[in-house]
Amino acid sequence: MTDVVVLGGLNTDFLVKGPRLPWPGETVRGWEFHQGPGGKGGNQAVAAARLDASVRMIGRVGRDERGKALIAGLVSEGIGVDAVGIDSDSPTGVALVGVAADGGKQTLTAPGANLALGIPEAAGALGEARVLLVQLEVPLDTVCAAVRRARAAGMKVVLDATPAMPLPAQLVADLYVIRANASEAHVLTGVIVHDRASAAAAAQVLLYRGARAAIVGAPGGDLLLDGSGETWLPHIHVPSVDETGAGDAFAGALAAELAAGRPIAAAVTFANAAAALATMIVGAQAAMPWRSDVLTLLVT
Repeated sequence: MTDVVVLGGLNTDFLVKGPRLPWPGETVRGWEFHQGPGGKGGNQAVAAARLDASVRMIGRVGRDERGKALIAGLVSEGIGVDAVGIDSDSPTGVALVGVAADGGKQTLTAPGANLALGIPEAAGALGEARVLLVQLEVPLDTVCAAVRRARAAGMKVVLDATPAMPLPAQLVADLYVIRANASEAHVLTGVIVHDRASAAAAAQVLLYRGARAAIVGAPGGDLLLDGSGETWLPHIHVPSVDETGAGDAFAGALAAELAAGRPIAAAVTFANAAAALATMIVGAQAAMPWRSDVLTLLVT
């Protein structure tokens, strides 16, 4: 049985780092360029694999050199790619990422082949796994179908609710845990998240809608709410240079720890440390941490 199956986006990232992010209509000269593998699905798969989970990827790339490179990169991380399809009509997805000197970022994507990932292809490829980890970079109908099948098969389903969009009631009710940052939580619940208390209010809405646990990001940390109560995890202060992969490191680590049978509070604590480490390296997949590094940070 696979520990984690990841259903999600696969992109090539083109990243420029500069002094600050541009205003609309403005050009800012940067000083550093990186091209590398990305997509939230691919990033989270790499994160889980580096944290000792066995991982399979379900996704779609174009019939181009960038798609071949993404598949090769997943294979090099030990990730199963038998369910990564190749689309003849659409190019591999692209993300244009701007990173400021303080680590803040903005992203513009062209999803390409990600939007061609269909329901039979995705739901039929789940196999047996302990955890299904999904995001929203592939069609929502495809996500819903895969989640229904995973829930029926007894898998724990983790949803990283990005990019932000309203979700069907049944999808939320099928989730073991949903994770959302402040802006995503606002879209999902209507609650404006600006502190720990408002994060708890948003999380309560998500539990009321059927999710067994909710993690909501807020200024300064993440709030976990589940049946046992509320846990606040302050951000761990490290020398940050790029926030691009932090959320994906968090989601991949959370899925890996849940697949290993850890209690959710312990899994979120581990994921919080993984996210902090991911901000210390420029890029997405390159920044996904290894288990030994996370454990070291947790004891310092």
